[in-house]
Amino acid sequence: MRSTLIVFCTALLSTLTFATNAPQQVSTSDLQLLLDRIDKLEKRVAELEAKQTGSPPSALAPSPQTQPQVPAPAPATEAKETKPAQATEAEEMAGMHTVLSRGDEYPNLKIRGFADVDFSANDHSGINSGFQLGQFVLHFASALSPKISYFAEVRRTAAPGVYNVDLERTIIRYDWNDMAKLSFGRYHTPINYWNTAFHHGAWLQTTIARPDMVAFGGRFIPVHFVGAQSEGSVPSGTLGMGYNLGIGNGRSTNIARGGDFGDVNNHRAWLGNFYLRPPALKHLQIGGSVYNDEITLSTATPDGEAFREWITSGHLIWTGETPEFFAEFANVHHRSLTTNRTFDNQGGYVQFAYRLPFDARKWKPYYRYDYLQVPANEPTLPGFTNVRKSTLGIRYDISDFAAFKAEYRNGRGNPLPESSNAVAVQTAFTF
Repeated sequence: MRSTLIVFCTALLSTLTFATNAPQQVSTSDLQLLLDRIDKLEKRVAELEAKQTGSPPSALAPSPQTQPQVPAPAPATEAKETKPAQATEAEEMAGMHTVLSRGDEYPNLKIRGFADVDFSANDHSGINSGFQLGQFVLHFASALSPKISYFAEVRRTAAPGVYNVDLERTIIRYDWNDMAKLSFGRYHTPINYWNTAFHHGAWLQTTIARPDMVAFGGRFIPVHFVGAQSEGSVPSGTLGMGYNLGIGNGRSTNIARGGDFGDVNNHRAWLGNFYLRPPALKHLQIGGSVYNDEITLSTATPDGEAFREWITSGHLIWTGETPEFFAEFANVHHRSLTTNRTFDNQGGYVQFAYRLPFDARKWKPYYRYDYLQVPANEPTLPGFTNVRKSTLGIRYDISDFAAFKAEYRNGRGNPLPESSNAVAVQTAFTF
């Protein structure tokens, strides 16, 4: 290496001599000075290499085996968007597999939280105004292997005198491929768009409250489903077809809840959901669902009245925020297995929103109309109040992860049988 450096230095000096058109003789003293400097540099490099080889890895530069894997944060612009069309459990858990491709260890637990604080006032004499603690929600996602993952959602809400804690979703899933993802657990029933696109955590949705047809604790449709499900995509070219197929426990004797502790009869509920998301129209989704179950209103006696339930629904969705458009309709058909009487209940909503272009796109006004119609003598939904309600509101994104919402509501609906006026405000955030 020393001889190579000497040749290099001699060539460099010769080149400089010819370049200046002033031929000079390279002196021995100049060459020796260069060699001395090279010796010092070589010794310094050797010392540094020895230190690096003989010492343990620095805390500032951990080895790949000891360095903790931290997923990169999502871009701020994505945080402002509401959840994309049909954000099923498959898509919520997809982020885990992105991290796994980088060689993470198992299990790999990720936690996301949501919370909100509300204020409401109503001109109805039977309702008091005031503040409310909203929902405190935690999402848990953990990869158990490259193809097996787990997801859970835990919610805590305030009730008079107590705090209620509920396991809203718990799902173990095996990803065979994009066309078949098999899972078991407790789901938000995929028979409507909203019910699987926006879960607990008010920050996820544009509005303060969910539509009446899919309200948590409501009785119009079964919001939760316990059983097994297969979901995935269907090869369909430009159509972008997807599906959900499920079988499990139907409604409990309290039809506002699913069969968490087992089915109330020996007739399993089943469902099918199909939708189109054309890649050329990335914000568009069109779909329909069917749900079948047998409802037993009372298990106190063997002859408790039972009903066959058929639910059919359809939706037209545009998730682009300039504009945003949601429309859903469902027919809930009940037939008494004792008297053969039939009852048809209809419900739906239309929602329009538009994110304004000024002030960094922080403002998003919206309007929604809710409709529910239940026959007065419907035995499975006694005391149900029909809904005719308009909601006018605006959302302001305080930051990428917090929002302020204000609404004016006019109309009638559960639990009020008469028309009333109400205002509501909410601060919702994710962490």
